[in-house]
Amino acid sequence: MLAGPLRVVSLVASAVVVLSFALFALDETRAASERSAAETAGLEATRSADPSPQAERARERAHSAPRELVDDADGVLLSPFTSTWARRGVPALLAVFVYGFCLSFLARYVKGVA
Repeated sequence: MLAGPLRVVSLVASAVVVLSFALFALDETRAASERSAAETAGLEATRSADPSPQAERARERAHSAPRELVDDADGVLLSPFTSTWARRGVPALLAVFVYGFCLSFLARYVKGVA
């Protein structure tokens, strides 16, 4: 009785998340092409994961050398996770897991219990 609607919600929610991510990926590839063309022309990229030189110097003045070393290492380690793809991809994968796997599992469980 409850298994059918849970399966439908699971499929619809997963489809929405996957479609949204696919459209995001399409937009990003278009934007990447434009950024690449701008960089090739010698122009500054529209987005940068690194702080500006002024922000970096201000941070260096505010922190001690060991703290700056830790901050620089942290920046290198976290840089793959601060991209637009990571900010969008990690929640999308989590949503597909919750809506696709967990709701489907709950639907099978409810069907077996009911």
